[in-house]
Amino acid sequence: MKRTRLLSVLIVISVIFMCMQIYFFKNAGQRHERHLTEESAIKTFVEISSSHNIPIFLVEPDILQKISNRQQASREPSKHCKYLCHNKQKTTFAVINKHWKEQNQFFNTLKQSGFSWTHTTGKDPRPLSSRIHDNQDIPLHYLFYKNEHTIHLVIFYERNSNYWWHGPIEVDDSIEVKDQMTVTGAVIGQHAGAFDKMVISPIYIDGVKVHVPRDTSSFLRQLLHSKFIECNYQEASRFLEENGDDNREEATFFRVKAKKLLIKAKDLLDQIGIRFWLSSGTCLGWYRECNTIAHSQDVDLGIWIKDYQSSLIHTFERNGLSLKHLFGKEEDSFELSFMSGDLKLDIFFFYEEDNIMWNGGTQAKTGKKFKYNFPKFTLCWTEFVGLKVRVPCETHSYIEANYGKDWNKRVRDWDWKSSPANVKENGFWPEEERPRVIQVF
Repeated sequence: MKRTRLLSVLIVISVIFMCMQIYFFKNAGQRHERHLTEESAIKTFVEISSSHNIPIFLVEPDILQKISNRQQASREPSKHCKYLCHNKQKTTFAVINKHWKEQNQFFNTLKQSGFSWTHTTGKDPRPLSSRIHDNQDIPLHYLFYKNEHTIHLVIFYERNSNYWWHGPIEVDDSIEVKDQMTVTGAVIGQHAGAFDKMVISPIYIDGVKVHVPRDTSSFLRQLLHSKFIECNYQEASRFLEENGDDNREEATFFRVKAKKLLIKAKDLLDQIGIRFWLSSGTCLGWYRECNTIAHSQDVDLGIWIKDYQSSLIHTFERNGLSLKHLFGKEEDSFELSFMSGDLKLDIFFFYEEDNIMWNGGTQAKTGKKFKYNFPKFTLCWTEFVGLKVRVPCETHSYIEANYGKDWNKRVRDWDWKSSPANVKENGFWPEEERPRVIQVF
């Protein structure tokens, strides 16, 4: 009886083990087949692009992360599919627009190799910054299919010779359902993006020569915060038509000086690795007029207090920006002002508290403190006076918090202590602290 039970148990265990083996080998076979399909599609696309002198480069985050993390990727060929087989149905490449030519021969070769494709287009935003409104459609993204694998090709456009931009993938009724599923899962293309220009270098992975950003870690860091929003040039033109633009010689001169000051501040903050964004009147000028407000007479930037570095003041002063005001302290209402000739640069430091973000203000002669509350916001890239700079992504709520619902009307008499819609009195600095928290140079 015991032998019979033991035999039964052994038979059951054997059957279970056999089923597990069948399941394992079946799935292993499927994975192997999928890897072969994936690797074949990628290698074929790379080889065809190379043979037609189209300098594509790899920007697939999963693969770049492997390359960045590791040490096996080298300039020598390797035989195993360690990188290209990343268990995804899509692999993303990019190409710079000036190198992208829709050669019939290239597409014919792809077709002969079993590829099919579709692409999306959008309006070229580059002429808009020059107030040219007859912008044409340009190709933004291509999707190439082979054996159930998709090659996603992003077209990067150089803007103002200092950064690369790509448009979003616009999903509409002309895009088939399978394409919509592919593009909605795309890491690059869910929104417009901007990247610093970078050096592209060759590397051998899995026995194939591909090109990748030389500094893969930098590219991956930029990718996390690459979202780009365009200034609304159409609304800005409407505003200027209704309200007129200030074309006086003094206004033109101020805008030239303001741009030079912004370029210098950007270069210095970038050097020491401090993120900043356009704030206050400078941000309003971008949002409302796509330009500096001529009568504002200063440049305003925002910085997270958590990003502040004490080297900022020394770096600015060493490069010709003299410290004019230092108000508050790092833990409360910190604010800096610098002078470049007769032009002032205000830097407001922002704090996070519960469901708001805020910056402080100080009245030098009385020691009175002020607080400016903003709804929480994130940062996006944009283009302003030819520069790639950050603004709050939620720009409308940011502007409306500071300037109220009448932000779209010009106000020339502005009192920072009473005019902002979000200003609140916030007590006084204690007498004993004032020498440290109210410094005027």
